[in-house]
Amino acid sequence: MTPTEVFSIAGMIAMPMWILMILLPKWKVTRFLIDYKVAPVLLSFIYAIYIIQSIAIGGAMDFGSLTSVMALFTEENAVLAGWVHYLAFDLIVGMWMLDQNKELRIHQLVMAPCLFAAFMFGPIGFLLFTGIKTFKQK
Repeated sequence: MTPTEVFSIAGMIAMPMWILMILLPKWKVTRFLIDYKVAPVLLSFIYAIYIIQSIAIGGAMDFGSLTSVMALFTEENAVLAGWVHYLAFDLIVGMWMLDQNKELRIHQLVMAPCLFAAFMFGPIGFLLFTGIKTFKQK
């Protein structure tokens, strides 16, 4: 399989999960997928394969400077691994937000923008949710 094909597969794993989390967060299928972290686990396997391939091709990774990190993202397998890393961790954050919301009971119309922001902009969705959570708990 080519990295381009794997990129598409990774997106096909992540996108339906985000749709379920945003539109049907309480559905038993969605909850099962969240509780067992099915999509992040699948993405983690893909990540492991491509990060190992990347290390095998390019050697040890240097995260010590911006220039070094930029150089890592010139190798196709490393870029794919980085993208899958984002997909997996953003999903984990979104799932955590929904797990937190079991007790908080923030209305789904308020949660949906938090989840969408986590999907599109990762930390911004986390920040938005954290602000709402703080406000809700006071």
